[in-house]
Amino acid sequence: MAKELIRLSDLYMQFDDDVILDHIDLYINDKEFLTLLGPSGCGKTTTLRIIGGFQKPTSGDVFFDGKRINDMPPYKRKINTVFQKYALFTHMNIFENVAFGLRIAKVPEPEIQTRVEEALELVNLAGYGKRAVDSLSGGQQQRVAIARAIVNRPQVLLLDEPLGALDLKLRKDMQVELKRIQQQVGITFIYVTHDQEEALTMSDTVVVMDKGNIQQIGTPQDIYNEPKNAFVADFIGESNIIDGIMVQDGVIQMYGKKFPCLDSGFAPNEPVDVVVRPEDIDIVPVEQGQLTGTVTEVTFKGMHYDIIVDFQGFKWLIQTTDYSPEGAKIGVKIDPDGFHIMKKSRYSGMFGDYSSYSSEYDELNEDREADDDEE
Repeated sequence: MAKELIRLSDLYMQFDDDVILDHIDLYINDKEFLTLLGPSGCGKTTTLRIIGGFQKPTSGDVFFDGKRINDMPPYKRKINTVFQKYALFTHMNIFENVAFGLRIAKVPEPEIQTRVEEALELVNLAGYGKRAVDSLSGGQQQRVAIARAIVNRPQVLLLDEPLGALDLKLRKDMQVELKRIQQQVGITFIYVTHDQEEALTMSDTVVVMDKGNIQQIGTPQDIYNEPKNAFVADFIGESNIIDGIMVQDGVIQMYGKKFPCLDSGFAPNEPVDVVVRPEDIDIVPVEQGQLTGTVTEVTFKGMHYDIIVDFQGFKWLIQTTDYSPEGAKIGVKIDPDGFHIMKKSRYSGMFGDYSSYSSEYDELNEDREADDDEE
């Protein structure tokens, strides 16, 4: 049975006239890898800073192991933080960087030696102690920052976009490393990112945030397969989100046609949002298609093609290993488990049409978010 370690209760944060956190409630279990995921400005970094004691909420409470810690300064909390900018001391070698917190705490020298060596081994930097910080790659500096944080044996490690400065391959390697380290040391990791893949790869629990509100909490599988609203469906992976009508349990209608699905629990003829993931769509000959459309754009992605298809003016994204040229008429088939039905929300109608789709636009967006890591 998981043990609750941290609870945020009715947390509200306002700067000037801006509401940063809008009365959120969240609990975090001991030894859990929990990720706060959302776009820039959603409140995830502020949440992390409140847990760490670097900011005080306007109202609401923070509990640690059942005790209210709103007024406890950061250095008294059993919590350490790894920032995106590693803040290593360049005038000290790696060993001394990692030992810094232990020396301040006046830990005996033999114990410092043992604990620093254990921490460096844990992050795969055994034997690096005498090296200068500026002789290391970005990924190695990242590991030193993590070793310095865990050597103090905190109960909780806060990580604020710590992989943001690394290149793609290194970032993927470090995702696996961080998960391994967390499982080995058995402490709670609370991780902040706007990168959905990072969240899905590493987390036990993902908390999706937008505009100071929690949109959904769940396992990576739940969040991906059962998004609660159009924002979550769009933010986690690619999604086609179409207006539909839930005729009855197990029957969805869109484009005036009825399709079998697995969802239930809606009112008869309730207007809904229908999510169809791009990988859940099969391209078939026109005469076999549940729907027919025209291919408007094809992008080769290595493992698959991204194909944009126009269905009566609404553009769908299909990911497939089958090539269909631009201008081709195609049929599509979707199995009942390929539909996910969501209740209408304030996000309805905002996402899911790929009419402005372009890979360059995606990359521009990512670059802008990487630059904008302040909240």
